[in-house]
Amino acid sequence: MTSQPAIRQRDADRTKAEILEVAQREFARHGYAGARVDEIAKLMRTTKRMIYYYFGSKEKLYIAVLEKAYAEVREVERTVDVEHLPPVQAIRALAELTFDHHDAHREFIQLVAIENIHQAEHIRKSEVLANLGTPALDLIERILAAGRASGEFVTDADAIDVHMMISAFCFFRVANQHTFGALFGRDMAAPAHRARLRKLVGDMAVAYVRGADPPDGQSPR
Repeated sequence: MTSQPAIRQRDADRTKAEILEVAQREFARHGYAGARVDEIAKLMRTTKRMIYYYFGSKEKLYIAVLEKAYAEVREVERTVDVEHLPPVQAIRALAELTFDHHDAHREFIQLVAIENIHQAEHIRKSEVLANLGTPALDLIERILAAGRASGEFVTDADAIDVHMMISAFCFFRVANQHTFGALFGRDMAAPAHRARLRKLVGDMAVAYVRGADPPDGQSPR
């Protein structure tokens, strides 16, 4: 028979997850300063006191939201099967999966933009986030090492540069869709452009790690 403590723990975990889901929407919509714990409690049909019981403060709740959002990105990256995919396919898969995640999780983009306004003040306070970038770079390093070993990658690519290039494209498409649309008359986030831009970020990543084609049929150095 299931013990009462186990049931209570499951209920607590579910409640915390529900609070984080609502809080993520509120922080993404109103920013850290503009979001109100009272409103989060109202949307949850619970009390501000209950939220503080689980998270301690507004800032700790916000940091927990950031931790959850970044952990979801890392989870997506872990689905790239480096051991069985050829290096070119692996780097393309990583780029396209990043594109898909950013496309489907617009609130993540808003949260990152908000945290940049705060100069990563809250991310720096998180022990969880302090090391969360390492798995992403390790994954890219493994892909790059496999590509160099096979001779497919001739460029001395840096894992952070590769990560930045992929993230920048995927992030810009969502974060800047309104200003870009107003200036150039094209909604980058519109479904009509999705397949082409998804392929483009994969093409860019592959071209970069492969290096430029040598002139006149010469072999790469």
